[in-house]
This record gives sequence, C-alpha cells and structure tokens, in this order.
Amino acid sequence: MSRAPNYEFQEWWNKQREKNHGLFTNDSNNPNNGFLAVEISSSNPDRTAEKDRARSARQLSWVCLLRFQQLANSLAWITNASILLLRTANRRISSADSPSDSSASRLYRIIKFFLFLVVLLLCVELVAYFKGWHFSPPSVVSAEVAVELVYAKWLEIRADYLAPPLQSLANVCIVLFLIQSVDRVVLMLGCFWIKFRRVKPTATMEYPVGRVEGENVEDYPMVLVQIPMCNEREVYQQSIAAVCIMDWPKERMLVQVLDDSDDLNVQLLIKAEVQKWQQRGVHILYRHRLIRTGYKAGNLKSAMSCDYVKKYEFVAIFDADFQPAPDFLKKTVPYFKGNDDLALVQTRWAFVNKDENLLTRLQNINLSFHFEVEQQVNSVFINFFGFNGTAGVWRIKALEECGGWLERTTVEDMDIAVRAHLCGWKFIYLNDVKCLCELPESYEAYKKQQHRWHSGPMQLFRLCFVDVLRSKVSMAKKANLIFLFFLLRKLILPFYSFTLFCIILPLTMFLPEAQLPAWVVCYVPGIMSVLNILPAPRSFPFIVPYLLFENTMSVTKFNAMISGLFRFGSSYEWIVTKKLGRSSEADLVAYEKESDTLVEATSLLRSSSDSGLEELSKLEVTKKSVKSKRNRLYRKELALAFILLTASVRSLLSAQGIHFYFLLFQGVSFLVVGLDLIGEQVS
Repeated sequence: MSRAPNYEFQEWWNKQREKNHGLFTNDSNNPNNGFLAVEISSSNPDRTAEKDRARSARQLSWVCLLRFQQLANSLAWITNASILLLRTANRRISSADSPSDSSASRLYRIIKFFLFLVVLLLCVELVAYFKGWHFSPPSVVSAEVAVELVYAKWLEIRADYLAPPLQSLANVCIVLFLIQSVDRVVLMLGCFWIKFRRVKPTATMEYPVGRVEGENVEDYPMVLVQIPMCNEREVYQQSIAAVCIMDWPKERMLVQVLDDSDDLNVQLLIKAEVQKWQQRGVHILYRHRLIRTGYKAGNLKSAMSCDYVKKYEFVAIFDADFQPAPDFLKKTVPYFKGNDDLALVQTRWAFVNKDENLLTRLQNINLSFHFEVEQQVNSVFINFFGFNGTAGVWRIKALEECGGWLERTTVEDMDIAVRAHLCGWKFIYLNDVKCLCELPESYEAYKKQQHRWHSGPMQLFRLCFVDVLRSKVSMAKKANLIFLFFLLRKLILPFYSFTLFCIILPLTMFLPEAQLPAWVVCYVPGIMSVLNILPAPRSFPFIVPYLLFENTMSVTKFNAMISGLFRFGSSYEWIVTKKLGRSSEADLVAYEKESDTLVEATSLLRSSSDSGLEELSKLEVTKKSVKSKRNRLYRKELALAFILLTASVRSLLSAQGIHFYFLLFQGVSFLVVGLDLIGEQVS
C-alpha cells in the first residue's frame, strides 16, 4: 500500500471544502473536482489518517511535556540562583555594616527614600519626554487630558515651592565650597613659600652617626619608646625589631611593648619576641593589661603610670606597623635642646605599599598633601598641628602638664595635642625625617579607619569647645582652632562634599529651575584636585579616579561626622586597622644584620635565643587560617550609585553634557566601591 505524500494538508483541505459550502464538493459534472480528487487522494485514507493523527497527537504531547520540563528546570534554576544571590548579598551587606551603627542605618533609610523619589521622578520625566512635553511644556489652562493636567500642575509646584529652597541650599554649599577651596589655595601658597625660602626647623646640636668610642652616654637623654598594639599578628615582629636596633645607647633607652591583644596565641608570640630581644641585650619590657578600657589612650595611660617612667625625659610612640629608621632618635631629640617650650616633634609617614593597588595610590595622594602641606605650613606659621598618634617624640613634662592621655574620644592623639596647645606648648614638624608604615589595602579597613578619623574630631570639638573659649591663648589661636582646625576642615568639608555632589546635584536634574553651574561641578573641583596631587607628582595619572573617589568617600565621612557630633554609638567604636605586614626584603635584611651585631656584642649566639621559640613559630604558621578572599557589598554606596546613574539618565534627556558625564562617572565610582572592587578583598 502506497503512502500519501501529505496527510496534514489533506485534512486541512477537507476542512476548507466543508467551509466553502460545495465549492469543492464531489460533483461529477465539475471537471476541476476530478482533478483535485486525483491530486490528494490516497488508498484507504480514513484509516491511515486516524492512525497518523493519533501518532502526531502523542508526539506533540511528548514535545510539550519536554518543553514544559525544560521551562520548569530553568525557572527553578533562576529561582535558586536569585535566592542564593539575595542571601549572599544580605550576608555580605550585614557583615560590611556594623549593626551598632545607628547613624548609618538612619542615613541609609534616608538614601533609600531618596532613591525611590528619583526613580519615580525619572518615570514621570520619561513619560513627559515621549509625549513631547519637554519641548513644549503644557500649562494648566491648555491641558486636554488628565495626565497632561497633572504634569502641568507638577511643573508649577516644582517651580514655585521646591526649586527655591533647593537653590538656596545649593548656594550655601557653593559658598562653603569656595571658602574651603580658598583655604586649600592659601595652604599651597604657604607651602610654596616654605619651599622657595627653604624654611626648615633647626636643631642647636647633632648627635654623631653610629657608635663613637669614648663618647659620654650621659649626653644622651633618657628616652622611653612605646609600641601599643592589639592583635597585631602580622606586624609585631618588624615593629619591635625596628625599634630595638635604633642607634641610641641601650642604657639610655627603654622599650615598652604595650600589648592589648585578647588572642592568647598572639600574646605568646609577642612575649617570645620580647624575650628574644631581651637576651640580645635590649632593655625591653612586655606589658599586658588585665582590664582593657579606653582603647589606645587607656593603654598609653596605663604605661605612663609606671614608677620607672619618672626618670625618662622623652617618650617616642610608634604604632605596630611603623618601622623607624635606626637614626630616628638622633634626628628628632636634638630639637628639644634649648627649646624648653617644645612639646612635640612629629615626623612624616612613608608607605611601603603605596603602589600596591589603586586604593593605596589614592590614599598616598591624600596623606602626601596632609604631611607636605597641612602639617608643614601649620608647623612653620603657628607652631601647632594635630599629632598623628605615632612616629613622634613627646616631652613627658608636657604630657603631664596638659593632663596626660584621656579616654574620652577615639582621637586621643588630637585630644592631647589640642590640650597641649592651649597650655602654651609648641610643636615642630620634620618633613625630611620619614618613618615607614603601611596603608590599609582593603576598602573595609580603610572605611573603618576614616570613620574613626572623622567622628573623633567632632567628639573632641563638642568636649573642648568651652575649654578653647576659656583658655589664655590669643584670639587668633582660638579662631584658628575653632574655625579652621575644627569647623572648616573637619565639619564643613564632609558636609558640603556629600550634600552638594550626592544630594543637590542629582536633585537639580529633576528640578531644573534650581541649577549648579558647570564651574562648581567640574572646573573648581578639577583645580583643587590638581593642587592636592602636587605633593605626589607621580600620581598625576590618577587625578580623575582621585576626584571621583574623594566624592565617593564623602558618604562615610559625612556619616562619621554626624555620629561624632550627635554622640551616636558608632562614634565611640574603635576597630584596629587591618594590616598585612608589608615590609621590604631590604628592611628585613637590615634588621637581621643589626641583630647579629647585637648578638656579638652581648656574646650570645642567635641560635640560643631562637631555639626555645621553635614551637611558637610553628604555632604562628599553623594558626594563620587560610581563607578565600571575597568582596563585600556596601548598601549606602550602592544606593547612591543608582541615584547618580538615574540622575545621569535625566541629564541625558536634557542634553546637559558636563553634568551628564560627571553623574555617570561618579555613579560608576560609587558602584565600583559599593561592590568592593577597589583595593584588596578581605578574608
């Protein structure tokens, strides 16, 4: 039996014949009917057609079931992936944001509301754009439909009620921005004058380099060296070694290792390191507090209360990641000779990892300006600046006279500097004496450090404002402390930076009646960035990332400033900055060579001091947990990224070139930081 060529076509054809009411009926008088019957006929058509129709139905059912299963699998995969993504994001956001930070949660709720608002406004503007209302705005009188009437009413409300207060706030921020820019220009002019006139502090005496036979050790004052640390597993060795090999008579120097670690293994390791140097003839002590209150200030205060401290004249302080040069004391202590009113000699920081990643490069720009310009200019012209907390030498008499270390803020270094200044003491900054240290390489560590650095000054300003007014210093020094040191550089800078570029600028895209000039958005910030980058000329290729990153950090600094000013709980939170122990091989070789000479001088073999520490060294290696590094998510930065990108879309509709590019790149900058794609990912 022969098979018909096309049964499906035959079935369709028969249906068409029935629909056309006899047009293709089986009529013997119609010759065309016979032709058509020949073309589509087959042997035994009814039976074969039914059989194939049943087979086609089963095949179709199988295909549909297969497609449905594939669709269900795809939906299940997408659902599981979405749930996993949301859980991961929530976990990383929770780990990135401190639960005790009430000010951060308040700020985040405000930013979320702002994001919802700008998205809603963008939807309105998109509808208006495609309706053509951007080119010919409707009025209430000429509106024909309800939507057009609503948009016309919105135009009136934003022009009469919303734009004027926004423009006033923008004008206030612009004035603050210009005042702060003038302050930067004045500081740079002062720095140029210092460079041109080659102004430097001068010491009345110098100590010889190295050891000189027959020299009188009584000519060297008694110096106490303190190394406060807390769970500093990665850096304790290099800092202790660098201090112990300093070129200063050993009988005229005492090293205090002030360990606040709560990790027993770290305590054992640091104790063993101290014992090793004790066997090599170094006067070094290990101190561990049983009651750990007051963070670093409490640690230093406890160490200064020891009876043997009374016979020392000066105290040098180094954080755990700092590595002073061997001649550090010989380059700093001579400045105290003949300057009885000198309280502090501060040195410059140098960074062993400044080229490690983009984050460290941008930090280097900021800190280079701080030391090269701010510290140096303030030292030369007014003999006062903020103590940096480390890499400095204090006169112990000055510390005692101004009340010693206090635990009332998280910026104990700035606190004691302000109180010493109010007591009439002077400071000196040495720009050519550098002390190696380490920059935080992860955004998480840098963010926590900046939060402490910007909340602490506001705590201090609130506490010492009355003391400044009551002090006996001149009115010029009082004005400098209140208006320049605290208000302009610690309060106004983060306020206008966040408000102007993260709030007002996006709003002006949706309320075009209020405007920010292009010179505020682009030209003046660009000039200020050039001035900031001059002390680090090798960083000029990073000028655009630097400008964008500074605006990105404004949300952290603004939140810290608010929490410190209004005494929120997070302002008193002290988190030790994460360090990775970056030390050059040359430094480690120098430490080893110097320690070998100490061993020869004391007739002790190095192996004898190290053999008892083998187990502790093994413990140090095994206790370092190897964890995969991952990035975290920062919700405030991500929300602001979407706000700025939404505003850039609105700016594109209005063809605002400079504003569009600024909002676009700034939004991308917030997105990169919010996804933790800058710097080293944390463990």
